[in-house]
Amino acid sequence: METVALVAPVTALEFLQDAFLIKGEGPVLSVYRLKPRPKACASLSILHHYRIHGIRPRRWEAEPPRSAALSTTEPNVCDLAVFGGKAVRLVRFRVEDGEHLCLEVLGPLMELQDWALDVRWLSGGKQPLLCVALAHNSALLLDVTKGNAVVQRSCLEGCLLYSALLLVHESWVDTVIVGGTVFNQLVLWKPGGGDKSGNPENKAPIERRLLGHTGVIFSISYLQEKGYLASASDDRSVRVWGVGTLGGPEGKCGDLNPVCLRILYGHQARVFSVRLSLGNIFSAGEDGTCLVWDWAGSGKVVRTLKGHRAGGVRALAVSEGKDASWVATGGADGGVRLWRVEGNEKKECLEEETVTEKLTDLEFPGQGLPKVVCLAGEEDGSTSWSQCKPVVCTDKGIVYQYSVGKWEVVWNGTPAFQSYCVMETITITVKESTTKVDLCAVGNLSGCLQIFPMSHPQSGILLTCGSGKIHSLIWQKEKERAYLLASGAEGRVYRWCVETKFNETCSLALSITALPSFLLPSCAKRWLTAAVRLQCRSREVLWVCGDRRGSLLLFQERENSKQRKGDGEETNEELLTDGKQGDDEEGGPEGEGKGKMENEGSKEVHDLLLHPLSCLFGVHGKQGVTSVYEYQGLFYSTGRDGCVRVFSVRPSSPKNLEESREDNAAETSEMNEERLQLEVLRVQRACKGMEWLERILILEPEKEVEEEEVTEECEELYNKEHQLTEQVEVKGEEAEEEHFREVEKEGREARFVIVGFHAVHFVVWDPVRQERLLAVPCGGGHRSWSLWPSHKGIWLGYGALVFIKQGAVLASQPPGEAMGWDGKTGRAGGTGLKDGVHGRGIGCVCRLGRITDFGNGNQANHWELVVTGGEDTSLSVLAVHPFSGNIKVLSVITDHISSIRTVTAIVRPEGGSESQSKPLSALLVSAGGRAQIQVYRLLIVWDGQRLAPSCQVIQVASHRLDKEWERRRNRHKMVKMDPETRYMSATVVDEEVNRVLVALSCSDGAVRLFSVNEAKGQIDLLWETFYHQRCVLSVATCSLEDDKGNRYKLLFSAATDGKIAVWNLTDSLSSSTDNSSCAAISPVPCLDVPAHQSGINSLAVWAEKMGQQQGSCLVTVASGGDDGQLTVSTIGVQHSEGGKIGSQVGFSQISESQPLLQKQLQCPDRLQIHLHSQCHISLAHAGPLTALKVLRPDLLVSTSSDQRVCLWKVCSNSISHYGALCSHVADAAGLAVWESEEGNQKVKIGFESEQENAGRLKRDKETADEKSSKEPVEVESKTGDPVSKTTGEKEKTGTSPRNQPENDCVGKPASAVKPETGLRERWERWALVCGQGFQLLRVKNPEMDAEKNGEKGKLDERIKVTLQEK
Repeated sequence: METVALVAPVTALEFLQDAFLIKGEGPVLSVYRLKPRPKACASLSILHHYRIHGIRPRRWEAEPPRSAALSTTEPNVCDLAVFGGKAVRLVRFRVEDGEHLCLEVLGPLMELQDWALDVRWLSGGKQPLLCVALAHNSALLLDVTKGNAVVQRSCLEGCLLYSALLLVHESWVDTVIVGGTVFNQLVLWKPGGGDKSGNPENKAPIERRLLGHTGVIFSISYLQEKGYLASASDDRSVRVWGVGTLGGPEGKCGDLNPVCLRILYGHQARVFSVRLSLGNIFSAGEDGTCLVWDWAGSGKVVRTLKGHRAGGVRALAVSEGKDASWVATGGADGGVRLWRVEGNEKKECLEEETVTEKLTDLEFPGQGLPKVVCLAGEEDGSTSWSQCKPVVCTDKGIVYQYSVGKWEVVWNGTPAFQSYCVMETITITVKESTTKVDLCAVGNLSGCLQIFPMSHPQSGILLTCGSGKIHSLIWQKEKERAYLLASGAEGRVYRWCVETKFNETCSLALSITALPSFLLPSCAKRWLTAAVRLQCRSREVLWVCGDRRGSLLLFQERENSKQRKGDGEETNEELLTDGKQGDDEEGGPEGEGKGKMENEGSKEVHDLLLHPLSCLFGVHGKQGVTSVYEYQGLFYSTGRDGCVRVFSVRPSSPKNLEESREDNAAETSEMNEERLQLEVLRVQRACKGMEWLERILILEPEKEVEEEEVTEECEELYNKEHQLTEQVEVKGEEAEEEHFREVEKEGREARFVIVGFHAVHFVVWDPVRQERLLAVPCGGGHRSWSLWPSHKGIWLGYGALVFIKQGAVLASQPPGEAMGWDGKTGRAGGTGLKDGVHGRGIGCVCRLGRITDFGNGNQANHWELVVTGGEDTSLSVLAVHPFSGNIKVLSVITDHISSIRTVTAIVRPEGGSESQSKPLSALLVSAGGRAQIQVYRLLIVWDGQRLAPSCQVIQVASHRLDKEWERRRNRHKMVKMDPETRYMSATVVDEEVNRVLVALSCSDGAVRLFSVNEAKGQIDLLWETFYHQRCVLSVATCSLEDDKGNRYKLLFSAATDGKIAVWNLTDSLSSSTDNSSCAAISPVPCLDVPAHQSGINSLAVWAEKMGQQQGSCLVTVASGGDDGQLTVSTIGVQHSEGGKIGSQVGFSQISESQPLLQKQLQCPDRLQIHLHSQCHISLAHAGPLTALKVLRPDLLVSTSSDQRVCLWKVCSNSISHYGALCSHVADAAGLAVWESEEGNQKVKIGFESEQENAGRLKRDKETADEKSSKEPVEVESKTGDPVSKTTGEKEKTGTSPRNQPENDCVGKPASAVKPETGLRERWERWALVCGQGFQLLRVKNPEMDAEKNGEKGKLDERIKVTLQEK
């Protein structure tokens, strides 16, 4: 087995010359090039099963030239001392030709007898020596060339250390150690000094002792220029000590009485790391933040760097520059973030707000109080922040514009516009010109509406919107025109089409055309709050709107459609045409307007009312809809309920059409056939506490940090595709494929960020990365604001906010300053070198399939698709590239309210399994704490632009037991369900056209069967049984089919009592199918199998024929429990007809992907089930066996909290060990295994699902049965590769769980693998282990592992470090 992808807590980071960043993740060392843009360039696994905790570079040197032509004087080689656990290893980092980066192991792994806390190079002498600080308060001098310890000395106070800092110079005598003890103290001592005459054990005394912390000390940092020492502790504090000069020549120990200069409290949890610089302190902790302290000044936080998910920041590196500092943080989620701290920030200290940026007062001096603020020119994509002009309307009806540092009056309204006004601005292009103009619309209480250009306010036009209050104004832009919607009284929305053009005198004039009004549904808060216009391919125009009641509305305009007047009379659109052909009339109050309006007949046009075609009433709650946005065929709405709803416009189903005909007989059948409706696809919640959402912005795709070879390959593919597009015309299949990609792009959900208010902050939130991209202390909602940039609804990674607070106009950035990517000051979450996955433990994993793109000639681009559920209550849809180890987060689902314990899926290519060019469609079922079930439909396609998969999530249904109990009749007579009930495991029992049956094990001792109806969006509880009366930990199913086509379904459940119950669900499924309206009959287990002494965590089930005996089969149940035991129980199943056992009917296992529609369900009394045999391995793992899966017939994969992944060969009556690997994932809880065909076939886009994998397992099993019936020889697959051996042959190999060789290599590309001279495997086998991170393993045969070990002899070499004898 070998590792191909790894996500683990990042525990070590180190900068090299501001040009490279070195990362330690598990045992893997990786290098990132930072210039010109961050990119991962090289990685190597070096510490075996140890985790890297520190990287110490030596000085840069020029490598001796291999030839005279290659001679160079520039330093291009740096030796690194990498340590972690009880291991130290030397690695050479080389820069070849100024571009290519290389990591090379210099020697064997040096294993110490104690944990290494710090390692430093001694600068004196030519011989490379390392000084190592050990956990039991001792130090040794290590000769790295010989691999032995030259000197070792302990401290007189032999306590345990949590952290240590080595201060070295030229020799061992000059070395000083600062250790953080378990007694919350800092101790200083010299391993090379002290009085040795009165100390027979030759132990060094304590020189200094620093007291003050109330928790253990995790990190220590020293600043030589100032003589300051900083310590980070478990007590959530950072302390700065004035210790004077430490180390250097003669090993100085500083001041005799060091004092504590500052105590810094700002973290909400433990502080793991601290670094000192000349002007700042950088500290990172378990709360996931990195705080920048101005300790030289006020000692307050000047900046907060937060970009990681739950679990905290585990690694911190700081690189000091002339103008700025670079900060790198590594999280427990496996993510790496890069931050830039400007030099001027080191002197800034925000007294009131220490988390976000300083605000700028625009010093508004106008008459009255500002009520509304907008940005002029913000729709123009070429407009920079320095060119934006804030526009403000006061309660005196005066409009001001901010330009070049001062406010100017643009328009002075009549007294009717005083006291109350609404205002909106937009930028459009003048008709038949390239000139752009800003339009402003102002409405008042009496229904008057003034529209004017900002540059020519005298050309404005006064409109009327009835006699009531104008509640809101909405602009919608389309090319050279704009549409204005004004929401007036009684739910009427007035509409106009506005154009600008130059008249004969070259002055700007407005042309306004009235459009039919919208009529909103009757409700208490009846006005419009959001609208978006969509031009269909036909002449139809759709308007999707949101109102203050929280409803989403769909209006439709089209030719020959029938509109209803206010009195209910139907009128053809011919009246609209007549109304638009009136005479022109000058408008504007007091003769100031020179624009023109097609006014005659406008009243008749406004009297035409368009009623909503579809309405989702109150979907956003009573607080209202705040925005609606359309992007690539999908709609996104936000509200003050804390939710973003992704929805689409689709034709009504026939059933809905029949209901609509009954409800509204006045509608004609022709109109019903074309009727559209709104359909919500999914709901995305923002972070906790962020309820007031304002809008969404599409996240601009940034260049991902990828492996160098994969990036070059993708760029080459991109260039080839564009060259072919320019040179030749796409024909045949290529044209069809291109059309398919364009169609798929239209209905695909995009990555977006959420804009809204979180407490007193205005926040831009990334729901995928779960982080803030921008935070401005504005004081909360209920204020007018405008965000830049918002043109085209794109978030560029930076922004500025203008808002009104307490009568002042404030901006987050001074308007006169230019702002771009370099000027965003990093408050957008830094630069992501690697995305994190789950900050907390991953409890379950499910593999969906593989997506393959063969666009680059013969080279296939494979991505494995998996779904993980974690303790952070989120589901992550991931794409893993097996050859580069690159991982992409496709989607993050945050609908669960508690930890997710189990996830399962039904997967198949959409449109049939034979279609290779359709999206991969998966019905995903997740369950966990609080007895909650969530069901989603996932559509995964290949994105040809990003060269990566793309995922669309559709919410199907949700279910909670407490709500189910509330709906029960006579519930007062029943015991209320426990609200703390957790779902522990789930399995798909049956799949039909209109429903899916899912069985779940529960912590309250019940096994429950649910029916999922995707068409109705409903989950129903069919039955529950409390047979176990203990926590049920695992469930599994097995389907059997006899020769007559009769099918049987068995369910296996395991609980904490160590017993496995076998259920025959055939009769129960039959009754639920015949009478779906009422609950099915709860079954009774037909067999109870004792298997373990304690709880059973996992079950793996498969079936096989029973040799020559007909009418029977064997079902094998493998189980793993808390006792570390692996048990294999063989259960005999016999068929009986008419009370006669062993009839002429044979059994066979069926694939889970085949539906049970047209199969006859047999009565359970025709099955005889008994325990056939049982065998076990008592100590299969050194800890609880947490997960167990079937990789191939008779081949199992298991994992445990002992961090080992084991392969087991299951024979008829025995279990033998087949291989093992030390995993780098702590607290392993989830496991997924599969087989996939090597990508040698040339297909455009392909998908492989889990059901296809299960079908192949069945065929391989039948092949194995045929071979085993002849003679006991090696069982082979269809390609002839050995997959398992008999017990006798296994003993000849001499392998065992204790002496099995380990093999591990991370991220090795396919091009680096040597060609095999023998037979090549057709199927690749994979295992994915999840816990505190996840690890993807490629499973190979022991013979192949032996060959691989021969190639990796240098990497696997290790020595024990011993003290050199004098």
